[in-house]
Amino acid sequence: MTYQPLFILAVLFMLVFVSEWLCKHTFLKHISSSLLVIILGAIVANLELIPSASDSSPIYEGIFKYVAPASIFFLLLGVNLKELRKAGIPMLVAFVLGSVGTMIGVIVALNMIDYEMIFGANSAAIAGMMTGTYTGGSANFNAVALHYEVFREGAVYTGVVVADNIVTAIWMVITLTIPIVMQKVRPHTSILSDDNHDSELERETESVGPMSLAIILFIGTGVLFLSNFLSDWLSGSGVNIPSILILTTIALVLAQFKIIQAIPGAKLLGMFAIYLFLAVVGAFCEIGALIEVGSNALDIFLFTTIIVLIHGLFLLLCGTLLKSDWSIIAIASQANIGGPSTALALAKSVKRNDLILPAILAGSLGAGLGTYLGFLVAGLLGA
Repeated sequence: MTYQPLFILAVLFMLVFVSEWLCKHTFLKHISSSLLVIILGAIVANLELIPSASDSSPIYEGIFKYVAPASIFFLLLGVNLKELRKAGIPMLVAFVLGSVGTMIGVIVALNMIDYEMIFGANSAAIAGMMTGTYTGGSANFNAVALHYEVFREGAVYTGVVVADNIVTAIWMVITLTIPIVMQKVRPHTSILSDDNHDSELERETESVGPMSLAIILFIGTGVLFLSNFLSDWLSGSGVNIPSILILTTIALVLAQFKIIQAIPGAKLLGMFAIYLFLAVVGAFCEIGALIEVGSNALDIFLFTTIIVLIHGLFLLLCGTLLKSDWSIIAIASQANIGGPSTALALAKSVKRNDLILPAILAGSLGAGLGTYLGFLVAGLLGA
């Protein structure tokens, strides 16, 4: 089926509107807009009203490449660096523990399925791919997959990719509920910065004129271009620094200037960009494509589910023993499973502005660490 780009954009915009309206005017007001937009995205994609992962649109690629990083930039403009002192170390500790939980989950999952029959000679490589992607996002998955040429095994590779997309979307929904549920089951003191406030009303009433909108968009797109340019230039010189780290650094520097803080519109643009990103995350939750993989579809889905469940249970256990802030545990887990963009989205969704920067730093760490751990696991298993 051919989808027109303008139609896809129109549907995505409508999903954002509907999720916000439902949260304000119906019994769903107790569910966050972030959760609703993922669910709605999954529904319309599985009804084939918009493309899903298997027939992905350039619109989706643009959202992943430009809109998600832009959301990080705009939201970081409201970050005070003192927030890192309280939450930075606990977040990084939780993130590292989550990475350990992922590796344990991969080993357990391999032993709970007939991996030699399902994955054949690619078993070790796929274990490395899953270690990488559930340590810091899909970039690590692709790095390991390309090295071992797993993509040549079309059905298996497709099955793993689809299962990964589905589980990642489901886990985003689960991590949205972890701080609420665990705080009732096992109350822990939250680490909050002095200026952590609910910006929901502020972003709703923010007055944005054409001039301020133009200047904030100019700054955002300009910095996004500059960070990509510098990353490519440094890479050509033999220094590999992800563009997201350059973007984060520039945003944090700019955020300390009052003249930048005074420009309205950044919070509004940041949240809207996050909603678009999460709608696409939902659209990638493609049930039909997994079924089409064939007889091994259920085993592949079980394999990915076990990895994430073990990761989550291990991290919750560590959080219980360490009496960690449950929001930090949830966001660190999301940094492992989804990467910096979904970790930031979760921090905003649970209204923890003080955890925005730690979430991005943890996710950025995972973007580098995940590849190394992926190759380590693959190598240890004989790839």
